[in-house]
Amino acid sequence: MTHACCSHDAVADVATVIDPVCGMTVDPAKTQHHASHHGHDHHFCSARCRERFVASPEAFLKPKTPEAPMPAGTIYTCPMHPEVRQEGPGSCPKCGMALEPAMPSLEDDDGEVIALGGRLVTLVALTLPVFLIAMVPHVTGQMWRQPWAAGLGWVEALLASVVVLWGGAPFFARGWRSLLPWSPNMYTLIALGTGVAWLYSAVAFALPGLFPPAMRDMHGQVAVYFESAAVIVTLVTLGDFLELRARRQTGEALRGLLGLVPTTARRIGRDGNEEDIPLESLHVGDHLRVRPGEKVPADGSVIDGESYVDESMLTGEPVPVVKKVHDKVTGGTQNQHGALVIRVDHVGQDTVLSRIVALVAEAQRSRAPLQRVADRVAAWFVPAVVIAAALAFAVWWIVGPTPALTHALVAAVSVLIIACPCALGLATPMSIMVASGRGAQAGVLFRDASAIETLREVDTLVFDKTGTLTEGKPTLVDLHVFGRERAEVLALAASIERPSEHPLAAAIVSAAEGEGLSIPAVTGFQAVVGRGVSGRVDGHDVALGNVDLMDDERVDIAAGREIADKARTKGATAMFMAIDGRLAAVLAMADAVKPSTKPALDALHAAGVTLIMLTGDNEATAKAVASSLPIDEVHASASPEDKANIVKALKARGLKVAMAGDGVNDAPAVAVADIGIGMGNGSDIAIQNASVTLLKGDLAGIARARALSEATVKNIRQNLFFAFIYNAVGVPLAAGVLYPLFGITLSPMIAAVAMSLSSVSVVGNALRLRRITI
Repeated sequence: MTHACCSHDAVADVATVIDPVCGMTVDPAKTQHHASHHGHDHHFCSARCRERFVASPEAFLKPKTPEAPMPAGTIYTCPMHPEVRQEGPGSCPKCGMALEPAMPSLEDDDGEVIALGGRLVTLVALTLPVFLIAMVPHVTGQMWRQPWAAGLGWVEALLASVVVLWGGAPFFARGWRSLLPWSPNMYTLIALGTGVAWLYSAVAFALPGLFPPAMRDMHGQVAVYFESAAVIVTLVTLGDFLELRARRQTGEALRGLLGLVPTTARRIGRDGNEEDIPLESLHVGDHLRVRPGEKVPADGSVIDGESYVDESMLTGEPVPVVKKVHDKVTGGTQNQHGALVIRVDHVGQDTVLSRIVALVAEAQRSRAPLQRVADRVAAWFVPAVVIAAALAFAVWWIVGPTPALTHALVAAVSVLIIACPCALGLATPMSIMVASGRGAQAGVLFRDASAIETLREVDTLVFDKTGTLTEGKPTLVDLHVFGRERAEVLALAASIERPSEHPLAAAIVSAAEGEGLSIPAVTGFQAVVGRGVSGRVDGHDVALGNVDLMDDERVDIAAGREIADKARTKGATAMFMAIDGRLAAVLAMADAVKPSTKPALDALHAAGVTLIMLTGDNEATAKAVASSLPIDEVHASASPEDKANIVKALKARGLKVAMAGDGVNDAPAVAVADIGIGMGNGSDIAIQNASVTLLKGDLAGIARARALSEATVKNIRQNLFFAFIYNAVGVPLAAGVLYPLFGITLSPMIAAVAMSLSSVSVVGNALRLRRITI
């Protein structure tokens, strides 16, 4: 959890200052960690806090504004049971945990953490006297003397009753609610344990005559366990507080992304005047000025200027990208040195950043296949614990030492308290939440938890060529015309391709614009997936595409075949153009292989992954591109249906197949693969069908995604092992299995400490994923 504060100058008359990163009190004279920013000195509690501050000072120096409540109608959900959804905060009816907003927001307030912290402070203040009254005689060996004994006994009983009945009220309420759908959970056990301990103590204190002499100690008194009940409630509240604070950190990555967008934008009015307006006032079509050093306020297109833009927040790549007229820019990216004027294309929930946050939030709430293990155990866990507690009670009562009933009660309460299904339930969801956020920071988006878990098992990677292996920005390198003027043919080609979003279409339009040609409007536009485009321009029927499209249009392309074949042997893509049913031109487009492609494929090949190129391009072109890369198989001239069928065939052989593509024609294959990988610079439909999206549109991201997948599964298994082994060892110890051999029993208070720490430890282990290098 990040705390913001005002800056602090180093001054001699102030003994301590506040660490602007974590909010802790720091003595400037004693700490070794300092940094200066804009003439102000700042002091930190640790090197880690200083590193975070130096990396992004402004993030920690924003004035702290009052926390705003979540908007009315906000949907809350359970981190362990994502199917539980309701309007407004509350507790999960299945596990009793506090519900969290389904969608993260910068307005996420810490009201619940603050309220629970205040409750904890009050409980500690009430419990400490109870603990001292009960424990001082045990430590000193001297009983309280009258009249102190009677008065302190009442103080202990009253304070403990307040702690249990008021402080433990949420636990009793959650425990009771868990019985209505018959989904007993951690709070069921806590309510049973503390309720039994307090009720027994209350009866023993108020009506000691009801108990036989065998249950009295050497002083003739009946033992009470007010302090155990009070301490358990306080310790469980402490555990809930620490766990809630830790769980809030799982959303830091997404809140960090949301915080990248500036709160204001500089809008250029129709009269040329400029004004700073709130981001909420932006509309599609507005013109904005982005000055050097400023962040881009919204998704848009550059209409004036040229600059380098840092897109590391989006792609994870530190090298700035040059942006000029017609290029797309994304809200939240950082403009470097030049000034840009952009036209707003998307605002609000339609922006790339908002869609990323929504996608990651959805992935965080999904359930991983490994969760099934915990679900099966949880179904019988609480009833098994209650049975174990009853057996422990019976055994101690029957064969235990005097006072047998007291020992039986302590053992049963300890068993109920130490068992923690919460740690078991948190093992998988916490790791998934942190991994999803970490992936977003590295430019890798997972659609759901299953994708995170499955990606590490992929042994076959299938990928498209254009836009996946190559830059996806081909250029027109040759235009051979037949019986027409070159300028006329290029203008008609640009016209017919302008409505298309294919990279080859963009190359043709760019070539025509570069030559200053006038591009007429097209009517009756049709895009035939995997073949090409057609339409009517200036009274002419125009078709532009591959051999299949020409066959469909009954166009004789014999005169252009040799020209097309020569272009393909050089790695270019050849297209045929027909005007009014006659061959008019052969166009050759070349698309450079991305510099990162070969290292990425080398790494994947070394990891034992079979690499297969699956492209709709001609075989000669495909093999020319593949010749310099470690590709095992090449399938060329593949239609969208062919691509999907090839992926299905690979899966039928028992292979775990991932398909990476960026175009509409890749979408069917992406959808049927075990793992569909969409390239972030590709079409929306390919991304929507994908299990994993690489925001940079770069195969190097697959290596990062696989590394994150492996680390996450390892982390989940560690959490599950810890939760299982904790209960496997803790329950027998609490039941008193060591007493016959060593005379050791487990106090309910120690059981409460262990139970609380188990959940906190699972969350803490999951948070380690935030620091892995991928």
